[in-house]
Amino acid sequence: MRRALIAALFSLASVEAKASDVILHWPLDCRLGEDCHIQHYVDRAPGDQAQDYRCSSLTYDNHQGTDIALPSLQAMHEGVSVLAAAPGVVRAIRDSMSDGYASAKTAESLRGRECGNGVVVRHSGGWETQYCHMKRGSIQVEPGQNVTVGTVLGQVGLSGRTEFPHLHLSIRRDGRIVDPFAPDEPQGCHRRWGGRSLWADPPAYQAGGFMSSGFNSAIPEFPDVKSGDAAIDTLGAEPEAMVFWAYAFGGQKRDRIRLSISGPEGIFWVHETILDKNQIQFFRAVGKALKQRRLPKGAYEGLAILFRGDREIDRISHTIQYP
Repeated sequence: MRRALIAALFSLASVEAKASDVILHWPLDCRLGEDCHIQHYVDRAPGDQAQDYRCSSLTYDNHQGTDIALPSLQAMHEGVSVLAAAPGVVRAIRDSMSDGYASAKTAESLRGRECGNGVVVRHSGGWETQYCHMKRGSIQVEPGQNVTVGTVLGQVGLSGRTEFPHLHLSIRRDGRIVDPFAPDEPQGCHRRWGGRSLWADPPAYQAGGFMSSGFNSAIPEFPDVKSGDAAIDTLGAEPEAMVFWAYAFGGQKRDRIRLSISGPEGIFWVHETILDKNQIQFFRAVGKALKQRRLPKGAYEGLAILFRGDREIDRISHTIQYP
C-alpha cells in the first residue's frame, strides 16, 4: 500500500508545547499512511452532532480518543506493537478478553468493558494515556512498571467494542478527555487548524483514503477484503473474469471513486461510482466477464482514485501479470 499524496495533505503546524503538557510520540510500530491510518478523531461537536478538529466527519458522536487502524485482520495477526507514547508508570492492565468483531449480540457482555484489553499509563502533571482494543495475551507490562517512550505495551487487537483492528488512544488530564490535536479547545473545529498539539511530531491529517487494493477473478466478499484475503497473485490460464477492487476509509456523501484497469492494449475498463452516504470503511470493484475472450499476455494495472468535489483525495494501484 502507498500514499502518493501524503506530502500534499494538510500538514499540521508544529507549535511549541507548554511546559506542563505531556508530549506524545507515535504509539504504534507502523507507518502512518502506509500500513496504518487514523480512522477516528475526538468528537468536538456539541450535542448529537459529530465533527473532528478539522470540521470533517472522521469521528462519531461522543468519541473520546484517536483510533489508529490497521488495513486488515491479516496485519493484526502478523503483529503490530503498541508503544508507550510518553514516559510514565503503568496504572492498570487487562489482557483476558477475546478478539472478535463487536455486534448487537455482544453489546451487553461488553458493557463496562468496551475498551477491551488495554493499558493505562499515568504521567506527570495529572496526565494519563489509555490504550484500548489490544490483542489477548499480548500485554507485556505490569501495574507499577515504569515505561519510557517506545516501550512495547502489547499488540493491536480486536477486543472490546470494535468493528475493525485498531488502537484507541485516549488522553486525559485530571480525568478530563483532551484532544491531542487541539488541546486548548474542548469544543469546536477549524478547517485549517494551525494551533498547537500534544504531539512531538504532529501526524498529517488525511481526510480519507485507500487502505489496500488487488485483483480477483470475481467480486470479493467484504469480509475477505477486511481480512486481507481478497487479493490473488495470478488470474490463472482461463479466468472467468478480471476484477480490480479497492478498500477505503473516511468516505463522504457525494465522493466519487473512479476505478480503471489497463493492460498491454491500453484501457481495459473504467467505472465511476458516487457515494450516497458517509461510510467509515467501504470497498468498490470493477471488472469484466471474459467468457471465451482471451486476454493479451502481459501486465494489467488497476487504479483507484478518490475525489471529493474537484479535488483528488487519494489514489492506489495494483499490478498483476497474465497469465
